[in-house]
Amino acid sequence: MTSVHQAIPAQLAPPGEGRRFRAYTAKHLDTLTERAGLPEATRLAVRAVATVLPFRTNTYVTEQLIDWSNAPEDPIYRLVFPQPDMLPPDDVDRLSAALSSGAETAEVKKLAHEVRMRLNPHPAGQLVLNAAALDDEPLPGLQHKYPETVLFFPRQGQTCHAYCTYCFRWAQFVDEPDLKMASDDIGALVAYLHAHPEVTSVLITGGDPMIMGEPVLRRYLEPLLDPSLEHLESIRIGTKSLAYWPQRYVSDPDAAATLRLFEEVRASGRSLAFMAHFSHPRELEPPVVGEAVRRIRDAGAVIRTQAPLIRTINDDPAVWSGMWRTQARMGMVPYYMFVERDTGPQDYFAVPLARAHEIFRDAFACVSGLCRTVRGPSMSATPGKVCVDGVAEMAGQKVFVLHLIQARQPGLVGRPFFAHYDPAATWLSDLRPAFAEQFPWAPISSHPWN
Repeated sequence: MTSVHQAIPAQLAPPGEGRRFRAYTAKHLDTLTERAGLPEATRLAVRAVATVLPFRTNTYVTEQLIDWSNAPEDPIYRLVFPQPDMLPPDDVDRLSAALSSGAETAEVKKLAHEVRMRLNPHPAGQLVLNAAALDDEPLPGLQHKYPETVLFFPRQGQTCHAYCTYCFRWAQFVDEPDLKMASDDIGALVAYLHAHPEVTSVLITGGDPMIMGEPVLRRYLEPLLDPSLEHLESIRIGTKSLAYWPQRYVSDPDAAATLRLFEEVRASGRSLAFMAHFSHPRELEPPVVGEAVRRIRDAGAVIRTQAPLIRTINDDPAVWSGMWRTQARMGMVPYYMFVERDTGPQDYFAVPLARAHEIFRDAFACVSGLCRTVRGPSMSATPGKVCVDGVAEMAGQKVFVLHLIQARQPGLVGRPFFAHYDPAATWLSDLRPAFAEQFPWAPISSHPWN
């Protein structure tokens, strides 16, 4: 790869800056996109998009991962930098005009809010259908979609070392307080777990929980290790930190303390699952990533890898097969290929389901059994995780063959069902049932366990 250092703006990244964390935000966008070779009008459109969707990156990503000689086509550049055509042209034009005319901040925020509300900020009914309550009191920052699994959103973990342009949690990072999910009440989570012995796994999610320092992370994890929660079998941490700031486990001041905390989770008798988000093989290349992986595994955690299939970033079977093989060689477990969710700039990034299955199938065919732990392409939709198993001819019809990997209604897990083939479909809502009047799940209005 051509040296990525040559085009880093000197005023943004002094020599060696990539070895200590420094974030870049929307105020740095114009300088960075100018270095990417974008003309002034395009840079303005990028800034317009960034009034609606979040932007954040850091020195490690800009110095170590992006090939600036290939920007803006470089996949890692596209992974973190807003694109001028990610939103409808009329919206971009209106926002660009407001910015270029020096409109009041309040006016720009109003326009951005209008656009956000059309982007389905909380897909799959998560704010309502996943809501948890205890003694009829709602528990903000806690979600319970499947009987066995609870999601918890620690308040201090609702940002990331860098943001992905396709992130389905984008609403957590914008100036819309009513859209955010977060809690700092670990006592409420513990009480909820005592009241729900069917829960065997807690997923600490965000944002990125690993943005938190060890003392704060400990405050959330330690109470979950109490022997009275004997039904809790596993703790999961959802994170992109191995890709965006692996120094968190190697050279950060609290790296050793964090790894000791991981050891304590394992010593409590629970499994610790490190749910690592890798979008592209290049994120695995820097030597510091391998060292971070080794340290996390030595602390007793199992690292499982997952990412969505994204147009223009990783929509190539060779990208996925190479990524899975490298992950397995490093001791990680390939886990999921997701379908881009129906939120934010989905229309820009989505790959049709038929093509998504082809990419998964062709990548799967090129790897050994050790990589075939991976599942997908999977849609995290309202009824559950819907997997596209393939396309078949049945009773004179061309159909998608699908099944639920996980479901709100557990009895549906693993049962095949069918949908009429549609080469343009990108999400479950685009599909029509085949050989049945409706899909197998019943109407979903609430949780039976709340």
